[in-house]
Amino acid sequence: MTSLETDIINTGKKLIKGTVVLRPKNSNVVGDTVTPSILDISSVALKLISASKADGSGKGKVGKQTFLEGQKSPFNIEFEWNRHSMGNPGAFYIENFMQHEFFLVSLTLEDDLHQETINFVCNSWIYNTEKYQTDRIFFANQAYLPSETPAPLVYYRQEELNSLRGDGTGERKEWERIYDYDVYNDLGAPDTNAALARPTLGGSSTLPYPRRGRTGRKPTLKDPASESRSKFVYIPRDESLNPLKASHSVIKTLNLVSQNDTPRLRALVTFEENEQPEFNTFDDVLLLYNGEAPNDFPIPKVIQASHTAWMSDEEFTREMIAGVNPNVIKKLSEFPPKCKVDSQLYGDNTTTITKEHLEPYMDGVNIEQAIQSNRLYILDHHDAIFPYLRKINETGAKAYASRTIIFLQDDGTLKPLAIELSKPHPQGDSFGPVSTVYSPASEGVEASIWLLAKAYVLVNDANYHQLVSHWLNTHATVEPFIIATNRHLSVVHPIHKLLLPHYRNTMNINANARNILINADGIVESTFLLGGYSMQLSADAYKDWVFTEQGLPNDLIKRGVAVEDPASPHGIRLLIEDYPYASDGLEIWAAIKSWIGEYVNFYYNSDAAIAQDSELQAFWKEVVEVGHGDLKNATWWFKMQTRTELIEACTILIWMASALHAAVNFGQYPYGGYIVSRPTKTRRFIPEKGSYEYDELAKDYQKTYLRTITPKNDTLQNMATMEALSTHVSDEQYLGHRIEGDLWTSDSEPAEAYKKFGRKLIEIEEKLVQRNNDESLRNRYGPVKMPYTLLHPSSEQGMTFRGIPNSISI
Repeated sequence: MTSLETDIINTGKKLIKGTVVLRPKNSNVVGDTVTPSILDISSVALKLISASKADGSGKGKVGKQTFLEGQKSPFNIEFEWNRHSMGNPGAFYIENFMQHEFFLVSLTLEDDLHQETINFVCNSWIYNTEKYQTDRIFFANQAYLPSETPAPLVYYRQEELNSLRGDGTGERKEWERIYDYDVYNDLGAPDTNAALARPTLGGSSTLPYPRRGRTGRKPTLKDPASESRSKFVYIPRDESLNPLKASHSVIKTLNLVSQNDTPRLRALVTFEENEQPEFNTFDDVLLLYNGEAPNDFPIPKVIQASHTAWMSDEEFTREMIAGVNPNVIKKLSEFPPKCKVDSQLYGDNTTTITKEHLEPYMDGVNIEQAIQSNRLYILDHHDAIFPYLRKINETGAKAYASRTIIFLQDDGTLKPLAIELSKPHPQGDSFGPVSTVYSPASEGVEASIWLLAKAYVLVNDANYHQLVSHWLNTHATVEPFIIATNRHLSVVHPIHKLLLPHYRNTMNINANARNILINADGIVESTFLLGGYSMQLSADAYKDWVFTEQGLPNDLIKRGVAVEDPASPHGIRLLIEDYPYASDGLEIWAAIKSWIGEYVNFYYNSDAAIAQDSELQAFWKEVVEVGHGDLKNATWWFKMQTRTELIEACTILIWMASALHAAVNFGQYPYGGYIVSRPTKTRRFIPEKGSYEYDELAKDYQKTYLRTITPKNDTLQNMATMEALSTHVSDEQYLGHRIEGDLWTSDSEPAEAYKKFGRKLIEIEEKLVQRNNDESLRNRYGPVKMPYTLLHPSSEQGMTFRGIPNSISI
């Protein structure tokens, strides 16, 4: 024992040394070093709070105010703290007396006498103390269920939750940390132009929707139900980017894209009369990727091996199970397929596809045999889109609802048998649709007609993907869970710690999406077929959204592409055996569920502990009744009374935020960057025989095709958007990794279980690589020679067509 330590003990005093890592706003940070002149450390004070000794009111004792020391981060700090009278530190207050904010990363306490290190992982913005109604508090990285919280910390735990809930009034300010709900009433701009008014999504049975984060902005003048728009969109401050987060560049790029103001778009997008306003040949489009100019786009993977392989029927259907929208295809269990379109409003929408259309292409198998042997499938973009067609086609677009019937061949690949395209009857909706069935063709003008028919299907698929598979089923439906977690699960709650990595930056990207992507006249409305009706279609789809079916196994079973089978890996058997998204996804799903099972069972030793967890019950109640309140009466919600339910719910949520989002997001540019192979709009109907357009098609199918699909300027904006969204940023956190490293918990068993999860993901990735090397699995690479890698867990920076980030951060 040193003489200093002896003196401290004899005087009843003890010093606990600490290090604080923080970063000032807009600093040029190299490692943990910051310029001392940027930060006045004498204006940052901390006070320790006891987890084991209470004052007269039952609250943990608070130590003396102590200021930072040192010249660079990590800064030193020494707390006067007598363990005998003050107990064990379990939390601390921090005060910022400067006028500008900083980002607090961590506090580490080193108690040399007790050979103990206490870690506080913070990752939070700290503003001037006068901005807050309650002091900013942080807890050590020990997890506690509510009933197990040390008594001196109970008050502080509840106080922090109360401060995050707010009172539901007022316009939120930049520095606030309040989590609250609101409907989607901020997409329109009626004060700017009546044509930019948009209906409120959420709060009604006609347009139900998940809730977003509340901002409290004032209502518009012309529509009191709509919220006014502004460049600044409030999100709780810690949902915003920390100083090192590189994805701010993605948001900045999207803002510029929305204004056609990136260097590339300024060079490419022009409205001058001497410029060619349209593509005339496929080669014109390919010039965008020639690689000789700094403003050229990268070559999309779909055309890297071949410029024409995308045109094949095999690739057309392969992308339904290995493309960017691989979770829509369904098995046909009866023929004709059922239709859900309201016949009272839209007439008889029964398909006009007959056995005679299909059986000539079914390799000697009839319809009944194909259904019995699980070989008949459908990509149905009729029921969702048909109710909007008349409105869409009045805007200048020319679109069809579509049904595509698909056959599973002996070699495991898929092929299309027929495409039905339907448009509204000219005499009115009550007459039902006008439908035409198109059959595969490979020669003459019939081949060009067939290529066009596939284009209408692809446009419908691209729109459904963007609005439902991508936005609704990941971004929008996850946000209410983020809000409820922060309002009801303390930061020391083990489930909060479990879910936190899977929430990073999601509210931020969603808020920016409402401002520039899905807003009235935003990028999606401008460059996709549905235009001003885009988000209404998304709300219609939400009527059928079921949380318990978002997990991969239940989704596959619901769509009929898999059946329960205890003898099969993961307990289900794929009916399309070579289904890359499903087979790879099941590996990831099983790994996530195994890890969560270990974690949950560590903290909850019985089902009764679930029911008795007051914070967990409040969280789940609010998710169901408020966050997803438009569906609160659904009977499928978990009751949240057992460990099995909690494990399944957390697995679903983490799957949605990580692997599902990765599968439907990071292939956007690799598949859709060549607009010819995956268009987003159609501007003409299929030409009828004998018409001028039909003769034009026969003479020059490429020109007719390009005049039919997304126009040039929309194409460029769409490509720039997809490129930004398909790119991993430099500091992305991937599944199996946490930004806090090993400091996220002080509990050794969960920490080891998480490391085991990471090792399992490495094994899975090696297994997926081997699958792609198996040439018998043709659906894994297809005619375009594009191995399926979207669910490989790891990735480097950039557009890699792989990698599963923890969260919806892009």
